[in-house]
Amino acid sequence: MKKLINRPLWLVFTLLFISRLTMAVPVPFVPPSERGHPVSQQSWPTNSFLTIAYHDVEDGGADQRYLAVRTRALIEQMNWLRDQGYQPVSVQQILEAHQHKRTLPPKAVLLSFDDGYSSFYTRVWPLLKAWNWPALWAPVGSWVDSPADKPIDFGGLPTAREKFATWQMVKEVSDSGLVEIGSHTWNAHFGIPANPEGSLEPAMTSRYYDAKAKHYETTAQFQQRIGADIKKITDKLTQVTGKSPRVLVWPYGAENGASLALAEQQGYKLAFTLNDGLGNASRLMSLPRVLISGNPSLQSFVTDITQIVDPAPVRMIHVDLDYVYDPNPRQQQKNIDQLIQRVSDLRVTHVFLQAFADPQGDGLVKSLYFPNHHLPVRADIFNFVSWQLQNRANVKVFAWMPVLAYDLDKNLPRVTGEGNPSEGKGTYQRLSPWSPEVRQYITEIYQDLAANSVFNGILFHDDAGLSDYEDSSPQAMSAYKAAGFTSSISAIRQSPEALARWSTYKSQVLIDFTQQLMHAVRKIRGPQIESARNIYAQPVLNTESEQWTAQNLAQFIKSYRWTVPMAMPELENIPATEQAQWLKQVVERIKQIPGGLDKTIIELQSVDWRHPDAAQSISNRQLIQWIEELQLMGVRNYGYYPDNFLMNKPALSIIRPYISSAWYPAHD
Repeated sequence: MKKLINRPLWLVFTLLFISRLTMAVPVPFVPPSERGHPVSQQSWPTNSFLTIAYHDVEDGGADQRYLAVRTRALIEQMNWLRDQGYQPVSVQQILEAHQHKRTLPPKAVLLSFDDGYSSFYTRVWPLLKAWNWPALWAPVGSWVDSPADKPIDFGGLPTAREKFATWQMVKEVSDSGLVEIGSHTWNAHFGIPANPEGSLEPAMTSRYYDAKAKHYETTAQFQQRIGADIKKITDKLTQVTGKSPRVLVWPYGAENGASLALAEQQGYKLAFTLNDGLGNASRLMSLPRVLISGNPSLQSFVTDITQIVDPAPVRMIHVDLDYVYDPNPRQQQKNIDQLIQRVSDLRVTHVFLQAFADPQGDGLVKSLYFPNHHLPVRADIFNFVSWQLQNRANVKVFAWMPVLAYDLDKNLPRVTGEGNPSEGKGTYQRLSPWSPEVRQYITEIYQDLAANSVFNGILFHDDAGLSDYEDSSPQAMSAYKAAGFTSSISAIRQSPEALARWSTYKSQVLIDFTQQLMHAVRKIRGPQIESARNIYAQPVLNTESEQWTAQNLAQFIKSYRWTVPMAMPELENIPATEQAQWLKQVVERIKQIPGGLDKTIIELQSVDWRHPDAAQSISNRQLIQWIEELQLMGVRNYGYYPDNFLMNKPALSIIRPYISSAWYPAHD
């Protein structure tokens, strides 16, 4: 079993600037009558629409191997949608809204049907014609193309040929003008081995791992395989319908930026996932859908539909893969299983998962947990653990990645300080963000992560910070001069106006770099990948502290999907009697920024790193008390770091009601 890691580096900026900390002024109490309506009762944004994803439709028993619903249930659901004012729209209307040729009606809804079952022709299409409702039908080409007397291999399940449609059915439905025929790939609706552990991941979005040769599919091989599949289904649908397909429906709802680029090259205009939320005509290449499964009752269907616009609360745990790693493969697998079970039992929604190795706890990354071109691989386990967490524990996984603290070529420029008294032991060793060569190296590391792993987002580590003495490297000084600053940091510091402007400039440079990294990741992994970034407590409480950290709360909230304030009272040396008030000030400061609470995840601490010998666990009661205080202030998105699943700290039975997404608000 791996021993616990002490992480003193979280103290660096905190202890440097704690004496400069000033407290924010609480905002006034807002009466309930002035708080507005719940999101679910508000009008949808202009040109928004809801897409509902169906599969098979059966008159009798609804076989969940095919995600079937009963015909009667479908009729009830369509009736309810009509009676509640939902207005059916077509793919053509959505495209016209995207082109600013029309505006979609309020509560617009698109019905979609996947896989190509014959029940669409025999049961669904008659309903659509009777009600004059448009729909999207996306068949898998190889299934529809199967000979009449040959069973279909449906993910390893032999299935009677007549369960799937024929090309004649597809043509007839397309000719009606009521149904858009989309692509669900030609033959990529299955899983392929995607890591050394043999995880079967979507063929359309994953690199094939050859266990015998012990290597991954190359970028060129991946593109050739996916490109050939897209071309084959595109050509066949064009031949059958006389129209080039415009819609790609991802198998399993799994997106991939590289595959999407290949589809766009062949004329596709829309791409549908199984992500949560409303779609909007302004963004057509990552459209969410509500998956209908389990043949739901009308009440369950209504609940799923009406809650789709309400953002679910985020409950997060932050996990070190260093705890998982073990040189003994059997022990490592036991650790992985223990982590998966723990996350499943906690019922959280998000896991921030370490993708880099830091066994010494010094913050300098010398190896990674995924294949890459620049650093050793300590163990190729990030993708496997991430995939298992997503599919066995039903959580979103964010890859926790450093921005600058990589131990790369010694000739690459590092962040240096001009007369910085804090420089030396205990500070992050960082590469200079002003070096184009540094940026290229780091971008390639992120590209390797995206190419070889499946995840939902990126969490940028707290190493992306610069003090008011940094960076004084030659590349940085040259950039300052080009931006209109003097050639000396000491001279900049002598002018309050120049210091403020310089601090803002550095903050924006770091933000711009992380945005470039996100662009590189999304280009490979897909547009759905979310961004998150840690921020120290000082920039949250005191805008002046941007000078000491190059971090700005308002800029973060504007720039990232999630800002993750490290609201850690013990780390900040806040006396026990003042911690509740301190947390309140953190929350009230976030509330002052429009939409602030909706875009932040408050990160608490479960360990006190101030102890020199070994990190001491925060008591369960203390952590719960902090969570209760956050809940009373209206905070819905929160979590803690670290979760020590090996030692059951925090204790599962105690923390679960307070961190679980299934328990809100928490009760003793």
